Amino acid sequence: MLAVIGLYGVMAYRVSQRTSELGIRMALGATPGDVQWLVLKQTTQLILIGVGAGLASALPLARLTSSLLYGIKPGNEIVFAASAFVLISAGALAGYLPALQASRVDPVVALRRE
Repeated sequence: MLAVIGLYGVMAYRVSQRTSELGIRMALGATPGDVQWLVLKQTTQLILIGVGAGLASALPLARLTSSLLYGIKPGNEIVFAASAFVLISAGALAGYLPALQASRVDPVVALRRE
């Protein structure tokens, strides 16, 4: 949950910093769907980097903590796959709200801000 809140905060901040750029894109003909796709693509890149780094570090660390585990093996593939799926899904949801906000940028207001 903390990762989802953090990702939402980062993406909301990035969208607010890029309001004028997104407004220019929309003024030049980008559709709201194009702007949403741009923001969601960046969110997905952050999610995949985080999940990849987490899995790469979790595999060796699981062997170190094997004495603390009871009833499961240290490299349980189902647990790793389920946790990656949950994090990717939650991250996509956290990135959708800033993407929706970015697609609603009024180009005139964004250009006046500049």
